[in-house]
Amino acid sequence: GKKSLRQKVVDELKHYYHGFHLLWTDTKVAARMVWRLLHGQVLTRRERRRLLRTCADLFRLVPFLVFVIVPFMEFLLPVFLKLFPQMLPSTFETESKREEKLRKKLNAKLELAKFLRETIAEMAKRNKADTG
Repeated sequence: GKKSLRQKVVDELKHYYHGFHLLWTDTKVAARMVWRLLHGQVLTRRERRRLLRTCADLFRLVPFLVFVIVPFMEFLLPVFLKLFPQMLPSTFETESKREEKLRKKLNAKLELAKFLRETIAEMAKRNKADTG
């Protein structure tokens, strides 16, 4: 069934609460990683990727906070998200958006594989024609 306006507002507030909570947790972990880096320890590839993602999320948070702080600006957030889809920090992504992004990546990889297969087949034909 349809949700009431009150339930929609509550769901959005929960979404933002969980997003900020996850970002805070990521920031604490990233601060520990920076501390380790400053003391000469080496990060693993996974830790390095997490640190970079968290830093990027913090930089994306600045324009996002404008929408939260300025009154009635949150109504323009969907428009800006259509124009700039990578504007939200990664902790604010919903599962459907994450799946859509993965689907697009998979389609791009399949197109690239198809292109490479066709290129190799064409090169094989050329080589066969040159030698034959």
